[in-house]
Amino acid sequence: MLGRLACHAGQPATLGIVELAGLARLSEARSRAISPENFSGAPGQGGRASEGTGARAARDLGVSWKISPSVIVEPAQTFALADIEGPGVIQSMWFTGRRLSRDLILRIYWDGQPRASVECPLGDFFGVGWGPFAQISSLPVAVNPNNGLNCFWEMPFRVRARLTLENRGAEPFVCYYQINYALTGVGPDNGYFHAQFRRTNPVPYKTVYTVVDGLSGPGHYVGTYLAVGVTNSGWWGEGEIKFFVDDDLDFPTICGTGTEDYFGGAYDWDVDGQYVTYTTPFVGMHQVLRPDGLYQSQTRFGMYRWHIPDPIRFQTRLRVTLQALGWRAERRYLPLQCDMASTAFWYQALPSPSFPELPDRDYLEVI
Repeated sequence: MLGRLACHAGQPATLGIVELAGLARLSEARSRAISPENFSGAPGQGGRASEGTGARAARDLGVSWKISPSVIVEPAQTFALADIEGPGVIQSMWFTGRRLSRDLILRIYWDGQPRASVECPLGDFFGVGWGPFAQISSLPVAVNPNNGLNCFWEMPFRVRARLTLENRGAEPFVCYYQINYALTGVGPDNGYFHAQFRRTNPVPYKTVYTVVDGLSGPGHYVGTYLAVGVTNSGWWGEGEIKFFVDDDLDFPTICGTGTEDYFGGAYDWDVDGQYVTYTTPFVGMHQVLRPDGLYQSQTRFGMYRWHIPDPIRFQTRLRVTLQALGWRAERRYLPLQCDMASTAFWYQALPSPSFPELPDRDYLEVI
């Protein structure tokens, strides 16, 4: 049976899957949580606010009655969500707010590094990059009504963890969040969690889409979220995903057989002429946005593949690509020019690689 992290007494946090039976083992780890009700996570400091977004609603009740349940991230502001001194491990995170868009950028910095190890629009980090709600019931990510965004990726750090949320939009964003962590030892073989977002709209003709490139080992790749907006009629998912591991140059070590195959489906996800969505612990095609016959003219898809039982190990470097491929006449493949966006998730040693510069908000906008 699969479970979450179990910190055993006198032992550092371990990276990986443990049995639920391990939850009975006692631990010297200290549980903490950061939220708008306790920005520092310090013991005994929760619920002390006298001002906040709930102050008016609590005016007849006073301190400790939900006075600061959320924060307002103003346009052009980068808000400091958390700044934690280690060693420790982030065990879960929860976010919500109205009007999710790619204007909201989540970043995580480990151990005082100047560049982020996680840089991703908030919705794409949780598998809902298109904006509208879509249920996800997976092991490391759960999205519940109405856009309750839950993350259970294990994130160890040795010195410091710093999390920020940038609002690139024109409107304030009311953000509710909680970051749950434990102060505990971290084993010498624990890697650091990374996530990188990319978008290419459209993918140039006869060009493969790059999910991630330039990773330096040792490390292991643990997941892909993919958002595809199709621009042609017909089936669009014949493309293969390829993992170029260590010394691979022109040809990969791991080569998939089709897009829906990689995400755990088969035969175009077609049941009686309709796309059928699904969400499972490790694989899912959880979102189909269908044309409405007027202005919502294109079909859009969201899907995920978590390499938790089968991480892609690399010792020196890793590159991941995906083909945009459909069919043309006479049963020939058609290189497509889809709108493709992805978030890649992996663990590796520090320092983190340099990420490509995140495009401006107009390029990232979902229209």
